[in-house]
Amino acid sequence: MRLTRREALLGGAASVAASSLPFAAGAAIFDPKPGAWRSFEVTTRIEILKPEGATRAWVPLPSFEDAAWMRPGDSTWSGNAGKAAKQVDPVYGAGMVVAEWPAGTAAPKLEVVSRISTRDRAVDLSKPGQVAPLSAAERALYTKATDLLPTDGIVKATADKITAGQRTDLAKAQAIYDWVVDNTFRNPKTRGCGLGDIASMLKTADLSGKCADLNALFVGLARAAGLAARDIYGLRVAPSKFGYKSLGAGSEVVTKAQHCRAEVFVDGFGWVPADPADVRKVVLEEPPGKLALDDPKVAAARRTLFGAWETNWLAYNVAHDVKLPGSKAGPVGFLMYPQAETAAGLLDCLDPDAMKYTITAREVTA
Repeated sequence: MRLTRREALLGGAASVAASSLPFAAGAAIFDPKPGAWRSFEVTTRIEILKPEGATRAWVPLPSFEDAAWMRPGDSTWSGNAGKAAKQVDPVYGAGMVVAEWPAGTAAPKLEVVSRISTRDRAVDLSKPGQVAPLSAAERALYTKATDLLPTDGIVKATADKITAGQRTDLAKAQAIYDWVVDNTFRNPKTRGCGLGDIASMLKTADLSGKCADLNALFVGLARAAGLAARDIYGLRVAPSKFGYKSLGAGSEVVTKAQHCRAEVFVDGFGWVPADPADVRKVVLEEPPGKLALDDPKVAAARRTLFGAWETNWLAYNVAHDVKLPGSKAGPVGFLMYPQAETAAGLLDCLDPDAMKYTITAREVTA
């Protein structure tokens, strides 16, 4: 096999070569386990193409930390802003760089460089262990309703139907995961990662979308069933070492590689990773595309993505209904993309004609 320089940089020649073997040999092997830590440097560059009056921007920083698999490092920033500083969402602890440019700045620019270290994770679901319970405040935070994740009405009714007869929290979480995998599908026409408006999805019976829709549906149903659950908003930063083309970054440019994952807390197991949206992504996008649910690649992803995940991905935060400091607009549903605002209002973060940004990621030595 001939390797590109990019492949060699992201994981080394040996691991990249190994990652191509499972599918080439006809077997679907997807078995992430905690191992060596990997470090990445992520650079976000933004430019406001049509400034009008005073301008602000908010760039999410990797601020989620878990000693077992995610370590955010230092972040630095530069540009021509009149002032720029790190601020933190008071509810969820989401970090962001907030930059401001005075009226008349011709070409507002900002560059943010962040480092993170991460490694694969897996939770042994075969037997419970000694795990510290959530505090009362944590349980309240991760079971409450948000603007896009109501826990009453059709969401509650659906959760009750899915979990009927399930006696343990683990069984309830597994049932919700399986229901989302079986009943949703990834819609390639959905803008960005989707909106996450789960009540509308259920009321219209349109259970399509992308990760911020499908994994939000898992989280909302779990909360409605009385389980603590949360979305984790992040970014893919490297290829999959298990050969999944659809579950990794294809190059150093990761501008459109945002990905939301989910977790559910189960007593005796702690936070259990779950990603039903990526199962549906494998169905739609894994070559040759439009795979059946019983395809070996899909079956392996489905089996793995409740309880484990490959962490070729960084976590930004778990925040919902984020009030951007200094913004005149209302809260945004989540903070996974750079945001900007001019005198004309909050810009469409997915519109390159109003707000230009690029994100790159490279693996580095710790």
